[in-house]
Amino acid sequence: MKNYKNDNTDKLMQAITNIESVDECYALFEDLCTIKEIQDMALRFSTAILLKKGESYQSVVEKIGTSSATICRINQCLNYGSGGYAQAIEKLEKPEEKNNK
Repeated sequence: MKNYKNDNTDKLMQAITNIESVDECYALFEDLCTIKEIQDMALRFSTAILLKKGESYQSVVEKIGTSSATICRINQCLNYGSGGYAQAIEKLEKPEEKNNK
């Protein structure tokens, strides 16, 4: 994979980590991405959640409609990637800890 980390991507990632609410997040992503891109990312994330719960590829196809190629890619990321999906899913499942900090 090409190295995409640079000053521009660092600024984007910092801006995302500085978001303080869901509404603020929507505002940034609506300006930054097309609606289709946001929907595609949301479907990928939902796919990752189902795979992490142990759902089969067929079940994910039936529930979300994700292609088997996309499911395979997401599964590879879950098993061999940088851990981003797993960290985000874990934080999503434990929102009370974030609110107590």
